[in-house]
Amino acid sequence: MDQQPGNRGEIRDFLASRRAKITPAQAGLPAGTRRRVAGLRREEVAVLAGVSTEWYTRLEKGHIGGVSEDVLDAVARALRLDDDERTHLFDLARSSRPKRRTPSRRRDVEVPPRVQWLLDAMTMSSAFVRNGRTDVVAGNPLAGALHAPMYDSATVDRRGRPNIARFIFLDPGARDFFVDWDAAGDATAALLRAEAGREPHDRALRELVGELCTLSPEFRGLWAAHDVLIRHDGVKQLQHPDVGHLELTFQSLDLPLSLSRQAVHTLITYTAEPGSASEDRLKLLASWAATRSPAAEPTGHATAS
Repeated sequence: MDQQPGNRGEIRDFLASRRAKITPAQAGLPAGTRRRVAGLRREEVAVLAGVSTEWYTRLEKGHIGGVSEDVLDAVARALRLDDDERTHLFDLARSSRPKRRTPSRRRDVEVPPRVQWLLDAMTMSSAFVRNGRTDVVAGNPLAGALHAPMYDSATVDRRGRPNIARFIFLDPGARDFFVDWDAAGDATAALLRAEAGREPHDRALRELVGELCTLSPEFRGLWAAHDVLIRHDGVKQLQHPDVGHLELTFQSLDLPLSLSRQAVHTLITYTAEPGSASEDRLKLLASWAATRSPAAEPTGHATAS
């Protein structure tokens, strides 16, 4: 991750990458001649946002902490940011305000018994909770059965806790498990980028990103793109080693486990269309999961952070 003071490098690269994606024609500006960049120039973004070129240049260099919400809104409109990108810009502004600069480890948050009860009650849906770093911090038995390649991966931590990003980018088996591995990788890198905007001083997140950038050229390229994703829902196809092909709908729900406004925990559920072959295969996995010994099931007493 960026090593500049605060998160100025993150702000610079994010704004510059969004600016590079917009052509003058898309922004309703004349293309002109002898352009050295495919996207918008800084002065063109300044015109669209209604600010001076000097002011926008300063903002793109990372001086964003004291900027008003109205101005941030104007910049977001000028850069045609989507909802997730706009939220990311505001997160960057918030986290750049003067405060502790030294990266620290966030204190773990206990997963309450009520959350584990909820997960265990969902017998026909795979359900697990992940934090913003994509650590899986709690799950029901079907989650362990469905995502067995991830739970059994050498990428799990010393507590036996899977990390989705490590599995996707560092375990070769992930390419067999995720039918569309590219889409899974894109989304996971973008989720981590959004978390970096919320928590730029999280040392564990920095270490994770550093590890992935060092060991995975694919992640390194995606990280440099500065794409962000906050919510992730849709249809996912998996190739399970025991039951074969599965087409499942997955849904993400915010799960407040911390008093911190920024700390993110998400409940992820995977379900199959009623009457489909995937439902039959998911039922088979659920049956197997119900007969597993408690020691083999994903723990419900992990901590979230």
